[in-house]
Amino acid sequence: MTTERNIAIVCNPLAGVGRAVDLADKISTELSGRGIGNFLYKKSWPKNFDGYTDIFIVGGDGTLNFFVNLYPNVNLPLVIFNGGTGNDVHWLLYGKKNFEEQLDIALNGDAKPVDAGRCNDKFFMNGVGIGFEGAVAKSLTGKKKKAGKASFMTAVLKKIFSYNSKEYKISSEECNQENRNLLISIMNGQRAGGGFHIAPTSLIDDGLLDVVLVEKLNPLQRLFWLPVIEGGKHLHLSFIKHFGTKKIIISSDNSIQAHLDGEYYESKRLEIEILPQKFLFRY
Repeated sequence: MTTERNIAIVCNPLAGVGRAVDLADKISTELSGRGIGNFLYKKSWPKNFDGYTDIFIVGGDGTLNFFVNLYPNVNLPLVIFNGGTGNDVHWLLYGKKNFEEQLDIALNGDAKPVDAGRCNDKFFMNGVGIGFEGAVAKSLTGKKKKAGKASFMTAVLKKIFSYNSKEYKISSEECNQENRNLLISIMNGQRAGGGFHIAPTSLIDDGLLDVVLVEKLNPLQRLFWLPVIEGGKHLHLSFIKHFGTKKIIISSDNSIQAHLDGEYYESKRLEIEILPQKFLFRY
């Protein structure tokens, strides 16, 4: 490895309850020890990445979402390190690789194009969750989150008895319907909420979004089927519709509760589309 590499490291000081900063410091120290140029941005990120060869992002899905919306046209190779509470994109790209294994990929792996998505004027990497998932995300906004799916599961259990399924108009080339749904997941990745495998067959480089429609269920049905959905064993069930699409529009007479990569968002109309090969990742 030569000193020709110059790597920008960006992290969110709040991600992972401060764990992202420790991990970013560790990465910077390791790179410097190998003679690789790098600069660590914590609270203030640069306007652009002129002069850099790579960008290492340290945080969770929320940090990555913030990054792709702040730099939607970045064309440098990216790497995401799991410094957040929800690390679903990291899991999809790197699985259970340890720090040393991922750093080796980050420095020596090929940069491969991956898809992203756009919802109205917002970009996302992992997915959009509508309805029940959106209500859960709203309840977590502004609160300290525990690592993994602990925070998500706690919020789910609180909402599972009180949430009322909403009516949505769904329009795509593959599906046109008006129905009352518990949730609608439109995924570029496979899992959400730190480990719920809502779209287990989704691929991040196939030029399609995976849509999972779950019809209204009563609270006892929700409790029964939640572990099945968590394990990704639900796509064959009678109350679920699953298909791939390039573009889908979700609308409602009332404001739609949704999340983009775990970040709460609402609108009466969501126009969602795939952006094939939008970013480069080393993985």
